[in-house]
Amino acid sequence: MKTHQSDPANRARLRWRARRGLLENDLILTRFLDAHEEELTDDEVDALTRLLDLADNPLMDLLLARTEPEGEVDRPNVRALLARLRQA
Repeated sequence: MKTHQSDPANRARLRWRARRGLLENDLILTRFLDAHEEELTDDEVDALTRLLDLADNPLMDLLLARTEPEGEVDRPNVRALLARLRQA
């Protein structure tokens, strides 16, 4: 099984999914990936994928710390990645 870092197609797919309809989300995610994409672990990629499954407004609320993760996204790896994203 290929890891995220070893598969260029997975990396391109993740970056494409990070493009969002809300400019604020797009800016935060793009800046984060520009700075940290090459060092992301598979666990962090899983967390980011879970966040990218959210609609734009709930994602923005999480990124801006208006809300905290609930339900399927309330996982330790998601919370850790959110902390990093909020500093970006």
